[in-house]
Amino acid sequence: MGSSSSTMFLEIFVKYLHFICVFGVVSAVVSEHLLLKSELSRKEISRLSRIDAVYGLSALVLLGAGLALWFVVGKPASYYSHNWVFHLKLTLFAIVGLLSIYPTVFFIKQRKGDAHQMIQVPKGVILCIRMELLILTIMPFLAVLMAKGIGYFGN
Repeated sequence: MGSSSSTMFLEIFVKYLHFICVFGVVSAVVSEHLLLKSELSRKEISRLSRIDAVYGLSALVLLGAGLALWFVVGKPASYYSHNWVFHLKLTLFAIVGLLSIYPTVFFIKQRKGDAHQMIQVPKGVILCIRMELLILTIMPFLAVLMAKGIGYFGN
């Protein structure tokens, strides 16, 4: 297997990993949204905490794969660096990450104790998860625009 074949395989693998992690992030946030209620038992919060861990791991691997696609394999770095749509997508990814902090902290703090004790879920936790979902629905559209070269401002 030549260097060119190795590079192609690496690019395919990183793109696949990136794609699978998108599914991980979206399915975790959708699951959190579907399981969230205004009042939850600590057992339910513990389950949400595990789902949130899947979200966190998926988001970290997604970021790593995305950075690899930007700087290591695939299109030249300038393809992404000189594209305002890409920067918007990256900014939205960061906002989703920031929005996830409040629910994550809530789940971690509330998961331990009597499994049957009911806990009020702050409205802010529900709002953050809904905002994450809204932003996540915009990001594939931005990816499609990027794939068509829209937003590129380089030479």
